[in-house]
Amino acid sequence: MDWFFADNIGQTHLITGEDAVHITKSLRMSVGEVITLCDSHKTEHLCMIERITPDGVLVKVVSESECLNEPTVDVTLFAALTKGDKMETVIQKAVEIGVHAIVPVLTDRCVSRPDSKSSSKKQQRYQKIASQAAMQSRRAIIPEIHEFTDLKKAVSMLADFDKAILFYEGGGSPLKEIITPSDKKIAIFTGPEGGFEEREVELLQSHNAQTATLGRRILRAETAPLVALSAIMFHTGNLE
Repeated sequence: MDWFFADNIGQTHLITGEDAVHITKSLRMSVGEVITLCDSHKTEHLCMIERITPDGVLVKVVSESECLNEPTVDVTLFAALTKGDKMETVIQKAVEIGVHAIVPVLTDRCVSRPDSKSSSKKQQRYQKIASQAAMQSRRAIIPEIHEFTDLKKAVSMLADFDKAILFYEGGGSPLKEIITPSDKKIAIFTGPEGGFEEREVELLQSHNAQTATLGRRILRAETAPLVALSAIMFHTGNLE
């Protein structure tokens, strides 16, 4: 069943904008067909299309239930910016796997270093990709894509987390020795194509980040975040 996000949903709701165009033009849906609207309270609204007009798609709520599709752990991915469109793939797949939020980070070895104007445009595009991935994977939330930041600002955010984990090519502890059932908010850091500088590792460790390994093989910058996130979901029982 097709999945969309909306708020202020009453007994009826008018879907407008890109979602309405997608329903009518791409999906070619018609009156009597059903869709699901999910609101910011993580409530699923099963809706039937009542009318299609130039103003949008009017739906009637048939039933409501709690959305149970979110992981039991909130994982925020602090991902070093990668070259080309690799970051778009990371965002799309991370949202499907269950990431709670993503913070693009500029580290010393990042090749891509967009200026403020380009960063703003990229952030908007990344957020749209996250929204589309959230609809496709039937998430209860649309993960937020934060503004681009540097590592110093990123570590200042760690006080809000139960645990911070640095996935480091230089080695670390197995993830199963770091993750505990009581962890509810986890921050994970992954590096750019050239990896982290030693001083960056030391900075993260000074803010209580634990270094972890994803095995003996060296993973690409766009592969490591997805493997790390999948491993956390596995160890916390969110792939069952």
